[in-house]
Amino acid sequence: MDVIHSLLIPILDLQLLGLIALGTFAGIYVGAIPGLSVTMAVSILISFTFSWDVYPALALMIGIYMGGVYGGSRTAILLNIPGAPAAIATALDGYPMAQKGQAGEAIGIVTVVSFIGGFIGIFALAVFAPLLADFAIRFQPRDYFLLGVLGILLVGSLSGESLVKGIFAGALGIGLGAVGMDPLTFTERFTFGTDGLRAGVSFVAVMIGMFGISEGLMQLHTVNTPAVKQKIGRIIPSWLMVRKHLPLGLQTSTIGTVIGALPGTGGDIAALIAYDHATRVTKNPEVPFGKGAIEGLVAPETANNAAVGGAFIPMLTLGIPGDAVTAIMIGALFIHGLNPGPMLMVEQPDMFWFIVSALGLANVFMLIFGLTGIKAFVKIVEMPRAILLPVILLLSIVGAYAVSNSLNDVYWMLGFGVFGYFMKLYGYPLGPVILGVILSRLLDDNWRRAIISDQESLWLLLKGTLMSPLSLVLFASVVLIFVSKTPLWGMIFRKRAA
Repeated sequence: MDVIHSLLIPILDLQLLGLIALGTFAGIYVGAIPGLSVTMAVSILISFTFSWDVYPALALMIGIYMGGVYGGSRTAILLNIPGAPAAIATALDGYPMAQKGQAGEAIGIVTVVSFIGGFIGIFALAVFAPLLADFAIRFQPRDYFLLGVLGILLVGSLSGESLVKGIFAGALGIGLGAVGMDPLTFTERFTFGTDGLRAGVSFVAVMIGMFGISEGLMQLHTVNTPAVKQKIGRIIPSWLMVRKHLPLGLQTSTIGTVIGALPGTGGDIAALIAYDHATRVTKNPEVPFGKGAIEGLVAPETANNAAVGGAFIPMLTLGIPGDAVTAIMIGALFIHGLNPGPMLMVEQPDMFWFIVSALGLANVFMLIFGLTGIKAFVKIVEMPRAILLPVILLLSIVGAYAVSNSLNDVYWMLGFGVFGYFMKLYGYPLGPVILGVILSRLLDDNWRRAIISDQESLWLLLKGTLMSPLSLVLFASVVLIFVSKTPLWGMIFRKRAA
């Protein structure tokens, strides 16, 4: 009865219900504006809600979190500017659909599959929280390092036909992520004596520049081309289409939940791994990946929304944040006198079930708000390019400045925009650069922890990797993905087929 009562609290209390709805609505549009991250919005909310009761404060934060993860797909589809890192993979097939006049269909299918992925993540939180938390705590530093390497190698899935260009772009991103003060020794790295580089390079500035400014510069080549008229017919996808892609959605939702439950990962890595999984299991897509494949929308969007529920698992059961947003929420719980961790579910199970219920309601509101207003939203891509390009530039400048109120971020954004333009001209993918910047800290920190824990011996590190079943699976996956992207793999399969 206590569980049912806790689940019903946000449903029966109109104030809490309204705060969840308001947070979800605001989160969708915060997530859609590049630079206005969900993490920033939730952190700002703490200063406004610290005097509130814990339930209303959490209700608003959870709504913004759920809406923001979904909202990043809007501008990814319409403008090829991901509103959040988790939407980078969505842009690969969403933007080509918008260019064909199918923006409404793309947003419709993304909204529905995001709801499905979110529900599966919340279900896993409610049912498998202790089990998945136990699995997540088994990860050693070498496992996190291998997970990061796995993410970088997966750039092969995002880099067209050239593995070399994809790896180069990923390595460039890792190098950019290493700029600044070394977090372990506090020495300068790649700063060249410049004070402005000590704080590092903002990945948001890199992301907005690479995707926003470079896209604007590319469109200058076709500034007089008439805009594609979007076909806004049936926005809600048919049951036949949903059923067709449901098996893939269930697989990638599971991937998203598990990745989300690993402390310090998040929806961006989950979306990347899910997209790669989709390219491998989808044998004959109706449209090739990267050209507007529905599967290329289903996989990352189910995964990054399922990762929301997954991220709460280590937070509530171990007191370890699953991602940046749940790290802020841990701070909010401490402010309100709660101690997230193993004893929270024992001493205050009502808080656990309240969060489960609030996430479920936010997921429902995301579906409702996501399917309304699409016709007005897609008018963005029907604007003449002479008007749209200055708007893109303005949004990019505002987004880059809003992160830390720094003009340096704006300069970096403009510089990376020009650099990204030339990368596009010469066929280098941009997605791996952003992913490299994001994964750089994960790789750096966990490589050091792994090598220090093994007495700085590569042999002991390799031995530990081969002796641990979890590490061995990750290591084998890294080797398999690398080999599968080489010409040798194709030659072997052609000979077997012959």
